[in-house]
Amino acid sequence: MQLSLSGKVALVTGGSRGIGRATVRMFVEAGARVLFSYEKAREKADQLVAELGAENCAALASDLSGLESPRELVTAAVRRFGRLDILVANHGVWPRQDVPIEQMSDAQWRQTVAVNLDSVFALIKPAVAQMKKQEKRGAAAGHMVLLSSTAGQRGEAFHADYAATKGALISLVKGLSTELAPDAIYVNCVAPGWVDTDMSAPILRDQATREEVLRKIPLGRVAQPEEIAAPVLFLCTEHAGFITGEIFNVNGGAVLVG
Repeated sequence: MQLSLSGKVALVTGGSRGIGRATVRMFVEAGARVLFSYEKAREKADQLVAELGAENCAALASDLSGLESPRELVTAAVRRFGRLDILVANHGVWPRQDVPIEQMSDAQWRQTVAVNLDSVFALIKPAVAQMKKQEKRGAAAGHMVLLSSTAGQRGEAFHADYAATKGALISLVKGLSTELAPDAIYVNCVAPGWVDTDMSAPILRDQATREEVLRKIPLGRVAQPEEIAAPVLFLCTEHAGFITGEIFNVNGGAVLVG
């Protein structure tokens, strides 16, 4: 079975590092052309474009903390590659410090919501409009995969802002999947647990904290970025042709025991 995205154009946010980087690489290897965004890691973004080839992918710096930059990304993807078949909303912030809700600042709440939720809405709106008006390639008019988290399903103490936004993405997937099904636009969610990325590195480097994390994962380890990117790829292929509105858990069983 070949997971092919031949002839498809994808937009992947947060594509210079971690899960996003692995997703961009897998998508290009599957035949897609990809525009990906990054915020600060320009060197890593340039390295990825050089590795995969400028004819296959392009990188664009973007501050996804509001409503304007996300719209510009959709426009840029269409301008660069002529269409948009796939949207992967991978970007997000996880404020590292534990903060009791009564001490959480308004600024932290607003920033987390702006990045993790508002900007996703601002990506989806023009992406859907583009997918609806362009000629279909294959059975699907488009695919959207939003990256949520185990925190979006079971909550996360002292990280109420993060859990709330990730839970909202799950509800967004469920609502949009039925709304857009008649238009042959598939909407799904991949919900990772702990993954070995730059975001989690400071936590996992601490031996005591790492041991506590691993105790809550039945498989006894954290995921590699490629183990999250692979389900994202699958959900955008013809082999997932009867799957929409689903939450694809990729967490080593952690969501069942947390």
